[in-house]
Parts: sequence; structure tokens; C-alpha cells
Amino acid sequence: MPYKLSATLKSHTSDVRAVCSPTNELILSASRDSTAISWQRSQKDPRFTAEVVLRAGSRYINSVAYIPPAPDAPKGYAVTAGQESVINVFNLATPKDDPDFCLLGHLDNVCTLDVTPGGTIISGSWDKTAKVWKNFNLAYDLKGHQQSVWAVLGVDEDQFLTGSADKTIKLWQQHKLIQTFNGHTDAVRGLALLPDIGFASCANDSEIRVWTFGGDAIYTLSGHTSYVYSISVLPSGDIVSAGEDRTVRVWKDGECSQTIVHPAVSVWAVSTMPNGDIVSGCSDGIVRVFSETEASWASSEALKEYDAQVAAQALPSQQVGDVKKSDLPGLEALNTPGKKSGEVKMIKNGDLVEAHQWDNANHAWQKIGDVVDAVGSGRRQLYNGKEYDYVFDVDIQDGVPPLKLPYNVSENPYNAAQTFLQTNDLPLTYLDEVVKFIEKGTSGVSLGGGGEDYVDPFTGASRYRAAPAAPSGGASQYADPFTGGSRYVAPPPQGSEPSTQSYQDPFTGASRYSGPAPAAQSAPLMPKILPVSKVVTFKQANVAAMQGKLFQFDDALRHEISTSSLALYPNEIKSLEEAFEYLTLVTSTPPIDPHAPLSPAHVDAIISVFERWPSSQRFPVIDLSRLLVGFAPEVFSAPGVLERFSDALFNAAEWSSSWTAPLVKSRETNILLLLRTLGNAFHDDKQTDAAWLGRILETLAQAPYNALNKTQRVALATILFNVSCQGLRFPLDLTLRDQTVALINKILESETTDAEAVYRALVALGNVALSATTTKPLSAAQTTEIAQCLRSLPNTFPDSRVKNVCTEISGLI
Repeated sequence: MPYKLSATLKSHTSDVRAVCSPTNELILSASRDSTAISWQRSQKDPRFTAEVVLRAGSRYINSVAYIPPAPDAPKGYAVTAGQESVINVFNLATPKDDPDFCLLGHLDNVCTLDVTPGGTIISGSWDKTAKVWKNFNLAYDLKGHQQSVWAVLGVDEDQFLTGSADKTIKLWQQHKLIQTFNGHTDAVRGLALLPDIGFASCANDSEIRVWTFGGDAIYTLSGHTSYVYSISVLPSGDIVSAGEDRTVRVWKDGECSQTIVHPAVSVWAVSTMPNGDIVSGCSDGIVRVFSETEASWASSEALKEYDAQVAAQALPSQQVGDVKKSDLPGLEALNTPGKKSGEVKMIKNGDLVEAHQWDNANHAWQKIGDVVDAVGSGRRQLYNGKEYDYVFDVDIQDGVPPLKLPYNVSENPYNAAQTFLQTNDLPLTYLDEVVKFIEKGTSGVSLGGGGEDYVDPFTGASRYRAAPAAPSGGASQYADPFTGGSRYVAPPPQGSEPSTQSYQDPFTGASRYSGPAPAAQSAPLMPKILPVSKVVTFKQANVAAMQGKLFQFDDALRHEISTSSLALYPNEIKSLEEAFEYLTLVTSTPPIDPHAPLSPAHVDAIISVFERWPSSQRFPVIDLSRLLVGFAPEVFSAPGVLERFSDALFNAAEWSSSWTAPLVKSRETNILLLLRTLGNAFHDDKQTDAAWLGRILETLAQAPYNALNKTQRVALATILFNVSCQGLRFPLDLTLRDQTVALINKILESETTDAEAVYRALVALGNVALSATTTKPLSAAQTTEIAQCLRSLPNTFPDSRVKNVCTEISGLI
């Protein structure tokens, strides 16, 4: 029986970049709408429903995988990753806003994930590396590719395959490279195991190759007419592939047995179920399930509607070949059967040019769209392992090779020009000239479709169409971010040397590295963890929800006689709306230049609301402050603004009030958002004002540590970590250093249950101790107090991550 549409899963609001279907009842999908969704069905209800929406950050989620059930996770774990370079692990039995584990170490977009049956995670990134994680700890760093690693595959618990934009595939035994496979002529995008044979790979060269692990290429499958992004294997051993030509193709005995055309620009991902069903994820934001079991097919009306959607698509001429309308046959050409599945025939139907594709399974021609002129100027080009519409040669000086300027037609030319100038250390006075060059080189190119069609500017992939917004109240909405569950983004650390032995994740709070040394060998040297120099931010944003909550509170105040005087004034409403508009632009994907900057007047409006509104209704205003501090730091640079704002912020969170437990929920939330706001005040490229920082540390020290809850403690430790990062770039004066060390010791001496807060504080202490080796050494009293903590902490927190960083700090003091 042919495969036909079985289910259509709609909830994502942008491209579905990855899918995973480990069981017949579970589908995981990841999207550029910054969410991953767990779709479930049961015997009682055979329809898939969005059971859990996982929001693991504010940027694209590009990969998803599944860890099988364990005693503490009876439904297994969902593993997600994307542009924020963090790998997040969620327990599907007890899903919550924050991930259960965060694995950090990659330096750029994590674009691919795989998990072995034993739970080993393999990740690949634009940073040109793959990483292997065991028990949520980094076990191996796989370095050897020259470009982005776009595909990973766990062969078993100790062998791994990686595919790269450098056109090669590599086989690794633990961390050692044992085989390189050459053959693809473009970037490798997908890998899949073939039982009793070896493995299959797909690439941007439009081909699928089948290999033995010995390095022999057995055969090549040709049929796709554009990039092949994803590949999977059916229980029968047949191969399924998906790509830029809008198709999922089923390959049996070396031939394409069926071509499933999708009503989308790209099919980004394909997966197979144990029962033989096929799952696809597309640029239209929809997850689809196809089945060859007739009882599982969608209704006849749904199937007709699907075929109509496919036929209504407009195809770029470059996707189906050059078109000369006068040479094309008419409708009568469809009376001649095709020679193979997937064969495309173009015909004239009046003034239209139609593309039809032969469907071997149904023995019929299927209209797949109307042929129109193409967007852009031909095939996309690779540059540094990523894909672009254009890669211009820019001549700067006679006799010097031209510089490369990559550009996507969806980009703001000024942003692209600025990046080009900064990358090549050229003066910004050339900005307008480079912009004119870009505009001239792309003249006549439009995105069409009312702005729907555009090129993905982030993930190194090809063009796609954004799906329409989901209706309000849909499953893609997520929980109120003002309850203390806002997620933080932890920038990855400076890399350390690869090793097969155990060492510590430079910053995750849940991610340690493990790998036992062979019994016959002596104890290995532990690779260095310190320094970890990139600050950690709390920038997850749901601006619309925040804005809605704030003005909802304002309406409630306004319509009560007793509180009407507390409602927002017209000038405050204007300032807050401008702030929300600014944040909407800078947090969009991709970010949009707001052009109109914010000013201290916007901060004054926030301070005024702090001073008037009741404690229980301040949290959206404090959360607005958190984003402004992170995304618009220049607003606080005028003299006195940051100081006035900080004082008002502490007052709004009632920091100086009694800490008698239990604290009311609204105050707990305000304190958490206060701490996260302060965490966002640190930036990698900007020195924090020393006088202001001293006041902040002094005020923070006033709170009894045991009165803080877990998330507050983590936020406090993160502030100290960020201070230590500043100290690595701009040495702290002795007073600031002493304040920082005192607060760190307070955490290390008081914390007895939360390893996350302890670990962050330890890394902060390690940074301070390391910088002290090149400035003024720590005092004897400080080193004595620190040494006592370092001796006791590994007993309280037996995780190897704590032990490893304690060992390294001991060597510094």
C-alpha cells in the first residue's frame, strides 16, 4: 500500500526544524518558534495532541532527541538544542519551565542531536565540534572537522558518526578518529544506521549514499532535485529522506518507490516510527504523519484537501529546471506514464506552466505546483559552512585578494554590512558604501508572497516560508513567565583541551564530564576548567505576555475607586508602550533594529510605577526592567540613572524588609526578578561601574542566604559569577574583590542542598582566584576560609563537577 496522510499536527508558529518519533505514541518536534512539543496519543484517543510545550529559550530550537525511560523519568527525557548553544534536557513525566539538566560547552548553534539506546547524547554544532555526553556529563570532545557539524549518529555507546559542511563523514571510537568517509560533494546533512550494512548519509549535493563502516561506498540514491536535509530508516530497512524539493521519498531496494510531496517550501526533517509510519516536519510549521496502513489514513476529504494544497504551490523555476514555455507539451502529455517515482514533467495549461510528478504507488501524475520565476539568483552558496543567497567578492585594495561578504535577502543590509566591516577590521566609515554595494548586487530581488518567503538568516539553511500565526490560546502558548520559572541563557565557556578522562563542564549547573580511566593506567591529569569568562544572562522573553499582564493590572487598578489614583498616567503609558515595542523588535527572530532608541525618561516611568503600585502587581514591571537592562544597557549609562534605578528596584522587591519565613509569593517572585535583572547588568564587552557594583554587593550581602529559595540562590550565584567574569577582563579593586569573595564564601558555607548554586559560586571563586595570581594574592584569612570550604564541599555534593573545580581552585590558592 502507498503511504498517505494520516495526521496533521498544528501548533508550531514557525518552521519545524526537527522531529523524533521513538514510539508509536510519541512524537517530539522542535521549531524556530523557540519551542519543542511532545505530541502524545493513547489507545483511548488515537489522535496526537500537544501534551507538553517546552520552551527552552528565546531563539530557534533546531534539534530534538529522546532519552528512553529511567526510574526517575518513566516517560523518558526530551533533549533540545538550538541557537543559544545550550542543550536542555526535560523530564517528560514532570515537565516544568526550567530544564532538568543544561549541558553547556558548545560555542555556537547546536544544530543536531542523537541519543543511543543507552542514553548517551551526541551533539553537533556550528563551532565545528561534536560532543558526547554520558549521564548528562561531557565524556568526549570530537574535534577534527573543518566546518560546522550538521549531522551526528550514535553507532553504539562508544562509536559515533559525524557529518559536516566540510563534505566529510567521520567515525570515532570514543574520542579517537578511526575513519574518514569522502564522497559527498557538498555539506553532509543527515546520517542513519542501516542494520547489517552500515549507514546512510544525505547531503546538499542532492544525493543519499550507503556505506559500510569499513569505508566502502555501496551505492548512491539519486532522485532529489535539491538539498537533502534529513534521513531515517524504516523497520523494513528501507530508507526515507526529506529535503528542499518539498518531498519525502521512500527508497526500496535502491530505487525510489514513492515520492510524497508537501505543501511547503522545505521538508526539514523526517523520522520513522516502530510501526512503519513516517513523520515529517516542514517550513510551514506543521508536523505530518503518513501511514501505509489504510485504517490509519486521514478521511477522504482531508486527503483531497492535502492534494489541493500541494497542487496550489508555486515552484521556482530553478527547483524544477530551466523552463522554455514554447517547448512544453500540453495536458495530453499526462497520458503517458512516468518511468520512475519522483519523475517531474512540466506542461502548458493555457498560460500557466504546471509541474506534475509521477507517483509510482498510485500509478498517476500528481500536480505539485505552478512554475514561477525564482527568488534570488540561483543555487545558495556555502561560506564558512553556512548557506547564503549571495557571497560577494569585495575588492578593498589593489593586489589584495577580495574579501567575502555573505548575505541573505532577508537580512537588513546595514546589519550585514556592519558585521562584514567588524569581521574584517575595517572602519565603519565604509558602512554606507558597503550597503549600496549590497543593494546594487541584489537589485530586482524580492521576497514575494507579501513577505512570506524569506531566507533563514541564522541556521545556515535554505529559504523557507513562515507559517501563519497560531490562533490565540493555542498549544504553542506557554506558561506565565512571571512566576520564577524564567530560563536563563548560559553562554559557553572558553574551550579546554579534549580528553578521554573525566573533567568538569565549564558552566551549566547540571553538566559534568565523566569518563573512567582504564584500570591499568595511572590516574589521568584533569583538564583545566578555569577560566570561564563569558557572563550568563537571563534574557528569555515573552514580551507580549509581559505587556498584557502589566496593562491588565493597570486596568484593574483604574476601575477600582480605592486604587484609581495608582493607575498609569498618560506619559507613563506612552513610555511603557515604547519600551515594549523596542523589546518586541530586539527579541524577534531575527532581531530587528528599533532605530528609535530608548532614553532615561523610560526608566523614570518604570521607577514611578515601582513607587506607586502594590507589591503583588509589580512583577511585570520588574520583569520589563530585566529585559531593558539586558537588551538596552545604553539607557542606563547617563549619570545617576543606574543608581536611581537600582535603589528603586531593591525597594520594589522589599529587599530591606523582614526576611521572616515564609515570604509571600509575590515578594518571592519580585526578589527573583530583581536578582535576574542585576545579572543582566553585566556584559562581556563593557566594564561595570565600580562604585555601583560595590553598592550592589553591599546590599546583596544584607539578605540571609537561607531565606532565599533555590531559583533565587542560583540567580545570586550567577551575579557573583558575572562579577568574576568582569574581574578577568577588568581586574577588580581589592575592596570589590573582598566583597565578592565574602559573598561567595557565604554561599559555599550556607548551601547544603543545591549543587547548582554551589557550582556557579565555585566557578566564580575559581575565576577570582585565577585573576589574583596575576594581581594581588588573596589574604591568608581568605585562603584559610576557602580551603575549609573546598575540603568539605565534595562530601556534601559528591558530584564530580564539584570535586573537579575544588581541586583546581586548591591548586590556585
